[in-house]
Amino acid sequence: MTPENVIIYRPPGNIVSQLDLIAAWEKKTGRTIKRNHIPEAEIIKLSETLPHPDNIPVGVLHNIFVKGDQMSFDLTEDDLEASKLYPDYKYTSVDELLDISLTNPHNPKRASFA
Repeated sequence: MTPENVIIYRPPGNIVSQLDLIAAWEKKTGRTIKRNHIPEAEIIKLSETLPHPDNIPVGVLHNIFVKGDQMSFDLTEDDLEASKLYPDYKYTSVDELLDISLTNPHNPKRASFA
């Protein structure tokens, strides 16, 4: 491995879409989460028309949640997936984290781009 290599963190079993995550949470809790779908064209229009820097969070959210660009590529033989560095380590799966959230919930925190 050289300093030019890229290390990518994608442990097996922890790659889920936002909709799959919501569906798993609904199944575990027995509650339905209200969804508010915004058409992609509307998100793109906002990213193009909002003044800078207000357009940046919209563009980032579009890239992550609509396009999925962080995960929509295959790893090559030159890429190193981080979990291969420690093959004996048991990573906590998304499903297990949801169970932990139900049995031992943390105090909610708010996130923002500001």
